Amino acid sequence: MTTKKIVQIGLVTSIFVAAIISFYASGHPDGLEFVAEQVGFLNTAKDSSVAGSPLADYAFAGLENERISVAIAGIIGVLLTAVVSFGLFSFLKKR
Repeated sequence: MTTKKIVQIGLVTSIFVAAIISFYASGHPDGLEFVAEQVGFLNTAKDSSVAGSPLADYAFAGLENERISVAIAGIIGVLLTAVVSFGLFSFLKKR
């Protein structure tokens, strides 16, 4: 199997996971959030400076359908990561 084929399969698999499987991820708080809630300082948390961005909270802002919103955000995230990675690897390969 060629490297190109492996990359294509990996990209398609990543998009599938981001668009379909990620919707079923746990909605429970992560470890830090859980401890903050148990200890009693969760209410002192502040929103991130990018909390109003289009992809905040793993969803695409402005869409009513949560399932589609999460899928679009996941696909955009995978594609942006791929573009940056391939661009960086291409640049480094030429050097």
